[in-house]
Amino acid sequence: MDKTKFTFTVFFDGKFYQGVYERNDGIKYEVCRFIFGKEPKDYEIYNFMLKNFVNMRFSPYFQADFSADKHINPKRLQRLIKRQTANSGIGTKAQQAIKLMREQNKALSKKSRRLRNNEHKERMFIIKQEKKKEKRKGH
Repeated sequence: MDKTKFTFTVFFDGKFYQGVYERNDGIKYEVCRFIFGKEPKDYEIYNFMLKNFVNMRFSPYFQADFSADKHINPKRLQRLIKRQTANSGIGTKAQQAIKLMREQNKALSKKSRRLRNNEHKERMFIIKQEKKKEKRKGH
């Protein structure tokens, strides 16, 4: 039976409160980031997840290298939970996924900007050619 694991982490990055939503089904690992601004209350986070889950843009998926869930000693589990809650940042996998998503968006915007500039240069060249023709006519 396939299991999907969802993790939503809210943290303060120095300026704003951010939420990182991680999705792992054992094969794929995806991440989405949202900036809250001021500190969100529990019910605000819950309402946000209910209303905006469909519109979330997840990063391209990574190949997940997580092992199957196996029984963990309760004391070890407590220590792991304590480490995770004490950690003020996001996991390295999530950081990598967000970075990849930013790089892809940057490449797309660069490509569209280049196309717009080329179209503008072409348009200006045509206008310049028409002006030259008008001057030669002598009207």
